[in-house]
Amino acid sequence: MVLRSGPERTVGECLLSTPSLAGLTLDDLRARAVRGEVVDTHGHPVDLDDPARLNTSVFLYRDLPDEPHIPFDLPILYADESIVVVDKPHFLATMPRGRHVAQTALVRLRRQLGTDLVSPAHRLDRLTAGVLLFTLRPEVRSAYQELFATRQVVKEYRALAPMRDDLTTPVTVTDRIEKTAGDLRARVVDGEVNAISEITLIDRSGAGGIYRLRPHTGRTHQLRLHMASLGVGIVGDPLYPDIRPDLAERPDHGDFSQPLRLVAYALGFDDPLTGEARRFESRRSVVDPDG
Repeated sequence: MVLRSGPERTVGECLLSTPSLAGLTLDDLRARAVRGEVVDTHGHPVDLDDPARLNTSVFLYRDLPDEPHIPFDLPILYADESIVVVDKPHFLATMPRGRHVAQTALVRLRRQLGTDLVSPAHRLDRLTAGVLLFTLRPEVRSAYQELFATRQVVKEYRALAPMRDDLTTPVTVTDRIEKTAGDLRARVVDGEVNAISEITLIDRSGAGGIYRLRPHTGRTHQLRLHMASLGVGIVGDPLYPDIRPDLAERPDHGDFSQPLRLVAYALGFDDPLTGEARRFESRRSVVDPDG
């Protein structure tokens, strides 16, 4: 928001006079400032007692009243001056969308690092956990995003699903997947192939089989749909092979006990800035997940 200062007004007083912040008290603002949630255009914390300056921009993250808190950590696997790689938990969206704003990986990481320059190089579905890469400088953002756009990143997932012993030999699923606005599920349709996944049973547990999934394309819900098409729908999937409203609604009521057992296990690529071979692996398990 842009401050409209008056004679001898502080930043806090200007914020309190903003219609969009109606209902907040100065104590509320101070609590958010202590948490690093009130920042300037450079992501630096703002002192609410400083004199306000006309047409100065101040940014404040506002929690939505009905936004459920995701009670899992967002560990950092790696960080340097250009990128930061996190191990995203289940249920945490990558970026703000719809009801999910403060409870997203992007907002959490910006708050943790104290900078609004953090930007995702790619995305993971809200229900999928695992390795997620962000950039830290605007000038390097396109180089890393281009890796994902041009499929130069080797992705590997893990999934827990019913046993199918013949899948110890890798199976490649190829079809055409489309997802239309307003439809919760993606669907296989006739036409040119645009979705390719390699699926292999690599281990087993008392809860089922552990599968290695290697997507060669990146269609929405591709791995979930391909697993279901093989008769081994991923444990905890509220959409495939059938829609399960009871399972989908649990997180909205604070129940995170049945996550989708799908983890983005590894990312591998040649760094576009240094040429160095990079590989990052998740520490999350599909057998004993975080929620």
